[in-house]
Amino acid sequence: MTTLTVSGRVAQVLSSYLSDVFGVMGNGNVYFLDAAEKQGLRFSPVRHEGAAIAAADAYYRASGRLAAGTTTYGPGYTNALTALAEAVQAQIPVVLVTGDAPSSGARPQDVDQAAIAAGLGAATFTVTRDAAGSITQQAVEYALTRRTAVVIAIPYDLAALEAAEEELPAPRAPKVTDDVDGSLGQAARLLAGAKRPLILAGRGAHLAVAGPELRELADRLGALTAGTALALNLLKGEGYLGVAGGFGTDTAAGLMGEADVVLVAGASLSSFTMRFGHLLGPDSTVIQIDTGLQPTHPRVDLFVSADAKSAAGRLLQLLDDSASADAWRAEARRRLAEGPGHQEGSDETPDGRLDPRSLATALDAVLPERRTVVQDGGHFVGWAPMYWRIPRPQDLVMVGTAYQAIGLGLASAVGAARALEDGRTLVLASGDGGFLMGLSDLESLIGAASSAVVVIYNDAAYGAEIHQYGSQGLTEKPMLIPEVDFSGIARALGAESAIIRSLADLAALTDWIDAGAKGTFVADCRITSSVRAPWLTEWMKAKQEAKAAVAG
Repeated sequence: MTTLTVSGRVAQVLSSYLSDVFGVMGNGNVYFLDAAEKQGLRFSPVRHEGAAIAAADAYYRASGRLAAGTTTYGPGYTNALTALAEAVQAQIPVVLVTGDAPSSGARPQDVDQAAIAAGLGAATFTVTRDAAGSITQQAVEYALTRRTAVVIAIPYDLAALEAAEEELPAPRAPKVTDDVDGSLGQAARLLAGAKRPLILAGRGAHLAVAGPELRELADRLGALTAGTALALNLLKGEGYLGVAGGFGTDTAAGLMGEADVVLVAGASLSSFTMRFGHLLGPDSTVIQIDTGLQPTHPRVDLFVSADAKSAAGRLLQLLDDSASADAWRAEARRRLAEGPGHQEGSDETPDGRLDPRSLATALDAVLPERRTVVQDGGHFVGWAPMYWRIPRPQDLVMVGTAYQAIGLGLASAVGAARALEDGRTLVLASGDGGFLMGLSDLESLIGAASSAVVVIYNDAAYGAEIHQYGSQGLTEKPMLIPEVDFSGIARALGAESAIIRSLADLAALTDWIDAGAKGTFVADCRITSSVRAPWLTEWMKAKQEAKAAVAG
């Protein structure tokens, strides 16, 4: 029987759950990476440890399959912390395999990595010679069942030592929470009596593959439907209003506000989704279905702890065949046709740079139909979900929004690119500030992607800060960025590229796509900072109202 090292046992167990590892090699994980290759795991190198977990996180968001990131101990580990915090906050199952202090005791350069992870909300599982396999399995099962990030720590002095033989149980099937208190019956009665029902789906519904059942339920009821940004188009069809929250249209939001019964499936009802308390009417009854144990928002009137797919299926059994709200859909069709959509943008701006709304509209027409979009955080965050066609919920990977971070976009694009197996084009949307933060991993993306378009909204500034604080008269000097020639940098690293100063300049991108869209194309789009995104205006207004309420 072939013996395995401690690192080898970790890699062996991981190989039964995942196929891809992202990271940077160092003293603390070199033996693990050697073992991972022997186990047949695909390693995608990144150039900064901060990209290791971000790439693994985006791989899961784009594919629904688990991946791992890996770093060395100490500075390699601490470099990965922002992405680790984002994964925890966003409830993304992901595994960080890292080196750690020797089991005999910390060295002068070691830090308490487990305590740091705990401060971020991530559990650490430190392997031993006797139980390297079972501890690794425990860590992965913990990540999958709790939808969170975990750390698997390999003490430096154990990494290359022989591991004990272990008998490991087969991986457990995911546990599905069931409705045990009859609350689904109450939900069915409320929905049956609704005159203006609305079904709002979130990422939990997408992960549960509940789209068909919720869509059928909506048709049975004559309900309008909507999705959060992370469940965009999951319920697309008759009565679909689009995205709920600041990325939606005012017409759609007005209809949502008139719903009398709202079924929320797998959505947490964040402040952005709820338009800071203004999305739903004060008299609407809100039913929430979630795998958690308690409601996630004070507006919830009835909470059902259940899997969204099984709960929707049971609701279909409890309801009769007659739709009760067809007139509601007819009214919605009329108002959506007559009401304004998203603003089209302008051909002229005060500084002569591109209007990001016009640019987004033009890009939507140019980009390949089969696309998966990775969206970094920043002021421009709404232009893709507002103006671009997103084929499936998993085709919009929004990173940084849970932890309010920027700079994870390039790293996330690496992971998403590795997840694509059906000829889709990876499209990264990033601001210039966030792009500069992750610039080292442009080279990683060029190496990983078979087809990728990078759209940089380059306003030579940290745009969100310009609008929030520059507009208040605060000095803009720290908010400004010297205009960087990203096109030149991209060419130096092996990508094709162009500076986009006018919509006509998109012809270079069109030519690249027409030629087969192979490799990576970087579009350095010079946009104005004079256009404020609607979601940011809404956020600023909510902050002012909250401040006034405290003062009053």
